[in-house]
Amino acid sequence: MKYRRVRGTKDILPQDSYKWLYIEDKIKNFANIHNYKYIKTPAFEVTDLFIRSIGDDTDIVSKEMYTFKDKGNNSLTLKPEMTAPVIRAYIEERLNQLASVIKLYYIDSLFRQERPQKGRLRQFHQYGFEIIGSSYPEADAEIIFLSYQLLRRFGIENMTVKVNSIGDRESRKKYLSILRESLEPQKKKLCKTCQIRFERNILRLFDCKEQSCQAILDEHAPRIIDYISKDDREHFDEVLRFIEKAGVECVIDHKLVRGLDYYTRTTFEITSNLLGAQDALCGGGRYDHLVEDLGGQPTPAVGVAGGIERLWIALEEIGKFPTDNKDFVYIASVGDDVKDFVINLIRELSENSISYEVDLLRRSLKAQMRDANKKGARFSIIVGNEELKKNMVVLKDMQEGIQELISVDSLIKILKEKLTT
Repeated sequence: MKYRRVRGTKDILPQDSYKWLYIEDKIKNFANIHNYKYIKTPAFEVTDLFIRSIGDDTDIVSKEMYTFKDKGNNSLTLKPEMTAPVIRAYIEERLNQLASVIKLYYIDSLFRQERPQKGRLRQFHQYGFEIIGSSYPEADAEIIFLSYQLLRRFGIENMTVKVNSIGDRESRKKYLSILRESLEPQKKKLCKTCQIRFERNILRLFDCKEQSCQAILDEHAPRIIDYISKDDREHFDEVLRFIEKAGVECVIDHKLVRGLDYYTRTTFEITSNLLGAQDALCGGGRYDHLVEDLGGQPTPAVGVAGGIERLWIALEEIGKFPTDNKDFVYIASVGDDVKDFVINLIRELSENSISYEVDLLRRSLKAQMRDANKKGARFSIIVGNEELKKNMVVLKDMQEGIQELISVDSLIKILKEKLTT
């Protein structure tokens, strides 16, 4: 039987893996500069964590989660998003004792059983930043600024930063009643999915990609920002002022509500036309009640998550990946008597952090040199019986085609000099 990868998953192959590592390293360095601490949570959690936090009327919970029973008959779910697991860890491990405000980041695998398409997989990867402990608009502005600045660091310029405020829970409850009343006469004109959403979670209508549904919302749906409280409006105005001062241009998108139940006040999204229909590079917002909802003390928080696969697509589109040109030396050996020397040479190269490749198929010298060329070696060290008798090796510059006899005793020192120039 020939096995194939599961639909909606993707292999990161050796010829592309440097791109993955480049993205991860850049995110990690960026997070360290801004003093965010790394957090990693288990691949699965108890199912109720996601039902309680995301909402049982969301598509994620109702249709997309990978849920299973373990041998103890416990319902477990492969995590479909990261905020709920991070907050669970924050409460369980008492991270609030470390500082009044905790700043965290993550890079992790997530799982949703949805229709695979460009930029959307069933196993996908996200990076994210969370600020837990501050209710002030400065925290919202920092998260939006960081999200924008990180994408700029990757060389992405063509972005739109969309922001909105959905107010607190009380404001939203009143708004939902008004929204339902306003759209009731239009209900039958909505697509089938939106007719279900109308009954179960009417706010999700704003997530619909059907142009006909969006046209109905444009004409008949009231703006949520017109129904938020005075405090929420002042909070939002300060967020806008702070991000403008930080040099981030944004647009207010009155239909940007985000699909998860835990959001309050600020919501935002950064999109790019580099991605096609699935145009969101990252998105997030404030979630001031989630810690309390999951059993902790009332604690405000705000965060963002971005898709690594979507970032990859954007970087490919604009040609911003570096080339995989790591300098290394290739050890080509001839004769049985040199094998012990090669083993010792490998040890020395490793101890001096010099990258190397060595022939493991006992091929001819000609075949080894072809392999060195094919793999892009910067230098080749050619080791033969006659050279070793004189305590020498041949060092060949693969770019210039020049080779010279080098003393074994000075080989490491010469390699270090040549590889840093």
